[in-house]
Amino acid sequence: MSRHGTTWISDWNPDDEAFWEAKGRVIARRNLIFSILAEHLGFSIWLVWSVVATRLPAAGFHYTTDQLFQLVALPGLVGALIRFPYTFAVTMFGGRNWTMFSAAVLFIPGIALAYFSTQPDTPFGLMLLVAATAGLGGGNFASSMANISFFYPDRMKGWALGLNAAGGNIGVSTVQLLVPILMGFGIINLYRAAPGAGGVYIQNAGLMWLLPLAVAVFCAYRYMNNLGPARSSFRDQLIIVGRKHTWLMSWIYIGTFGSFIGYSAAFPLLIKTQFPTVTIAVAFLGPLVGSLARPAGGLLADKIGGAQVTFWNFIAMAAATLGVIHFIDTKEFQGFLVMFLVLFVTTGIGNGSTYRMIPSIFRAEKLRLAGPEGEARAAALQSAGIESAAALGFIGAIGACGGYLIPRGFGASIAATGGPHLALEVFLLFYVTCIALTWWFYLRRSRFAPRGAAPASAYPGS
Repeated sequence: MSRHGTTWISDWNPDDEAFWEAKGRVIARRNLIFSILAEHLGFSIWLVWSVVATRLPAAGFHYTTDQLFQLVALPGLVGALIRFPYTFAVTMFGGRNWTMFSAAVLFIPGIALAYFSTQPDTPFGLMLLVAATAGLGGGNFASSMANISFFYPDRMKGWALGLNAAGGNIGVSTVQLLVPILMGFGIINLYRAAPGAGGVYIQNAGLMWLLPLAVAVFCAYRYMNNLGPARSSFRDQLIIVGRKHTWLMSWIYIGTFGSFIGYSAAFPLLIKTQFPTVTIAVAFLGPLVGSLARPAGGLLADKIGGAQVTFWNFIAMAAATLGVIHFIDTKEFQGFLVMFLVLFVTTGIGNGSTYRMIPSIFRAEKLRLAGPEGEARAAALQSAGIESAAALGFIGAIGACGGYLIPRGFGASIAATGGPHLALEVFLLFYVTCIALTWWFYLRRSRFAPRGAAPASAYPGS
């Protein structure tokens, strides 16, 4: 295996079993491990405002409930938008190089939060800008998933992508578990500012990530690789915008990942507004179970087909949403928590299954158009790898919009009607559309099926 210098690998063919067993597996695993580390920190910083917003009133900040939901929602929007350039960056600059950069820029939101959280007179507009910088962490997912998709053979993409995503997603539960604890201690009170009225050191929510970020940058520099065969121009990748399946899977992914990240962001503040006597410390359980379920979704998709898993999973999501609505009406927190945890589990399973569908769909489409000739099929497979990696990031960017839409939906619903019911009813209707699209395009008998009468779900892993 030749290298350009010490960081670029010039030949990479994970679908060749001899190459995979001899060299590929170890390198892929090493890159996966440190990709997970950087992505985990990205998710943690992306969602840190889901906890910080709940403590601002106790620290002397006089913001309305709707303004607090805006602080929670804006990082989601910025994270979604920034995923577009992050998607294409891996194949232009290299996975190792971009992992280093994307981890290093996260010092900005960490330091900004640490400083401005000690200034209770900060205008809301400025604090909104500070919260927006946390959206930089949301871009890491797109580049990380695109990068890892190149390292693994097609038969293992579901598991590898699910594991990579789960390691990142768990960052949400990490931040919601550790930040409330650390905000209660003045040990890292860098600015020697007194805590707020509730004894809250919010600056710790920013300072706690600085050392782990330094470790992530070093590990990416020392242990990760760039893949020469994965390089392509922005123009080559942009072709995915014209693919029908890019937009169909984007819609479906809003329903899975958009729900996961949106509910994760809104869950602590939703608990605080609907059940004021309950501690938000339990909020970390939602993203935790959702993250742990994601590899299972990818593994199930590898075994029985992503479309099958996704279809039935959306039905379960709709049922869980009805359960959440019911228990909010009856003000039963235990039932509310159980139904929301079920909802989080289904978002995780759906995340894994939909992300498994994407490379399979692009691969099957390319092979169908290439015909039976070996040379044409080999070129089609390489093209499919480039397009599916770009699609993974692009679809991830669209899906991440849920990180903004769901908290804003809850905030607007509470402001307009006094409760979150209207928002939940809109989310329920959206899941119904996802059920219909999954069945129509990926489960019913289709001309895209590889064996004529077989359903589209006969794509390997689709």
